[in-house]
Amino acid sequence: MKPEITEQEKRLRDKLLPEIEAFKQQHKSLQLATLGIDGQPNASYAPFALADDGFYILVSDLARHGHNLKHSAKVSVMLVEDETVAKSVFARKRLTFDAIAEVVPRGSPAFSKGVGVLSARFGEMSENLAALTDFNLYKLVPHQGLYVKGFGQAFVLSGVELLDVGWKRDGHHGSAQLTENTQSA
Repeated sequence: MKPEITEQEKRLRDKLLPEIEAFKQQHKSLQLATLGIDGQPNASYAPFALADDGFYILVSDLARHGHNLKHSAKVSVMLVEDETVAKSVFARKRLTFDAIAEVVPRGSPAFSKGVGVLSARFGEMSENLAALTDFNLYKLVPHQGLYVKGFGQAFVLSGVELLDVGWKRDGHHGSAQLTENTQSA
């Protein structure tokens, strides 16, 4: 059973969730870490559009990260504050999360939805790329995350749609350990 949310946790959630949502909307592309069949990690990026069920990206099979997504659906994603506007390059705001990359089948309602949100955000180019046979539509479904506002301000995101927020008090390196009050039932 999930513990009752405290008033302090509610205030934290009410303040941070709109800030995190605005942070997501400010970005047009995300950093993407994938894993190759040889175990070699790869960092790349992809333009994205956010829908109610995840982040949508179009990726070519010709790209290294396209090959990697065919091999492993596990990805790490990061949205990071532009260093030219950050107060400190050492403490840029960032949202990272672990996700599963699901291939969206062509012709499915989900494919139309994903291409639709990408087209609404980026225009005709999304539709043109989606029509190419080497491009695949992926839905990235986050399952745990971390929002870092600066030094000593790291917040674990968990639960359905990453709506449970907890202050990360043990540093923000390594795995996102959940506090007792932020664990999902």
